[in-house]
Parts: sequence; C-alpha cells; structure tokens
Amino acid sequence: MNIPDSIKQRDSYIERIKPFMRTPIIKVMLGQQRVVKSYIFLQLMQLIKTEEPDAHIIYINKEELEFAFIDSAISLNDYILSQSRPDGWNYIFIEEIQYVPEFERALRSLFLNTKNDLYVTGNTKLMSGELATYLTGRCIEWKIDN
Repeated sequence: MNIPDSIKQRDSYIERIKPFMRTPIIKVMLGQQRVVKSYIFLQLMQLIKTEEPDAHIIYINKEELEFAFIDSAISLNDYILSQSRPDGWNYIFIEEIQYVPEFERALRSLFLNTKNDLYVTGNTKLMSGELATYLTGRCIEWKIDN
C-alpha cells in the first residue's frame, strides 16, 4: 500500500476527509478517471493502519477482474458481509462503485451497521446529483480534481 514518490500527496483532501472518519456517513470521492482517487484511498488506508495497526480493511476495485463476480447490490452486500468482522470497525473501500448495478441498495444496507466506515469512488456520471438522491443524508461528497 505504498504511494509512489512520483505521486503528489493529496493532503488537502485527506484533511477534509479526516473529520468524517469513523462516523456513520459514506465518504464519496467523485471525479474523472486518472485524477488520482486511488492514491487518496491508499493514503487513507495507510493513515488508518498507522492509527490502528490491527484495522480491518476491505478493499474492492471494480476495475479489477478479481472483483468481476460483484455484479449486483446483493453480491456486493454479501461479499462485504462475508469479509466483515462482527466486532470493531470495518473500513470498507470501494473503487468505481458505478459498475455495480443498484449499488445504492447495498450502501444503504451497509450503512445501517454503525461500525462500517464506508468510502467509495465514482466517475463523473454520478456527479449529476443521482448519488445524493439515492443516499440522502447518508453521504458526503468531494469532487477530486487533478
């Protein structure tokens, strides 16, 4: 989970996200591809591991074939539940959530467990306000730029 030296640290985004860590709100980073959302995720995971060495992190990247089986809200929810710990925090990171049909249903369900700390990225298609409509009162969004 090391960030290459050639990638500029996105400390300003991390500082904006920090106050919402370990809170029952879905942290959403939106932006076009290649705007370094993945590195912000890596930084957040490193920060969590630094503060809590035994932290339980569940990471899903829908652009990787490894996660092709996650093809619905139900399979997303089932996978996360199968990987979750019943005690303590589950730090859940999902990249490119828009590739999961009806993802908002899974996020709403996972949101109900107050020990799930949820982070997701999505592309600009989600910026149209759809996400806020689907997850009203449950999420906070940041637009990630180059």
